[in-house]
Amino acid sequence: MAKILVIEDERDLQQVLGYNLRLAGHTVMSALRGNEGLSMAQSQRPDLVLLDLMLPDLSGTEICKAMKAEPATRGVPILMLTAKGEEIDRVLGFELGAEDYVTKPFSVRELMLRIQAILRRTQPAKGQESSGAIQFGHLRVDPAAYRVWVENSEIQLTSMEFRLLMTLYERRNRVQTRASLLEDVWGMQADTETRTVDTHVKRLREKLGLAESYIETVRGVGYRFVTAPE
Repeated sequence: MAKILVIEDERDLQQVLGYNLRLAGHTVMSALRGNEGLSMAQSQRPDLVLLDLMLPDLSGTEICKAMKAEPATRGVPILMLTAKGEEIDRVLGFELGAEDYVTKPFSVRELMLRIQAILRRTQPAKGQESSGAIQFGHLRVDPAAYRVWVENSEIQLTSMEFRLLMTLYERRNRVQTRASLLEDVWGMQADTETRTVDTHVKRLREKLGLAESYIETVRGVGYRFVTAPE
């Protein structure tokens, strides 16, 4: 079971979330204010953060930015909770590196299922051993440690960028449509126009440097990871 940090200033909602998370077997930590929550995330290293965007002192977006900027917390998945439901707000959440985005009011059952899905994606199964680093041309990846190097320099990827890279690599030489990437990497249904995939691929390529050419654009369709490095 996971260690989950809930950063939420509504006491009643915080209690409901804490009760249901503990009932599911998780360890729960709670913070009513943004600065307190950020400090706990940095010191306690939770497996998942449930983050309200509308906090009285420090906004959830600032907390998300701060966590993704630090190596120690960059890999911690964040599920945003907010009353804002417009697509631009959801896209902003994903651009900041959030794993998922739930609009208030929400079904607690649905939220618990989303939490379960995130933990299944981001936590290795019990007893699973690392299969070792992957070497692909200029690129080296350690999947178990969520670490990536280009040549001898380590690059810092968000958890979403890392999952995008691994999804493309594992399906190399097969074209991945934007719709399939949205569903498999972000867990989003491609029922609206969004630049989320294109923006993340652009950012990922910039970080990959010498290895950026490994991700090819297939015009009008999506993206493809090359079969072999040049």
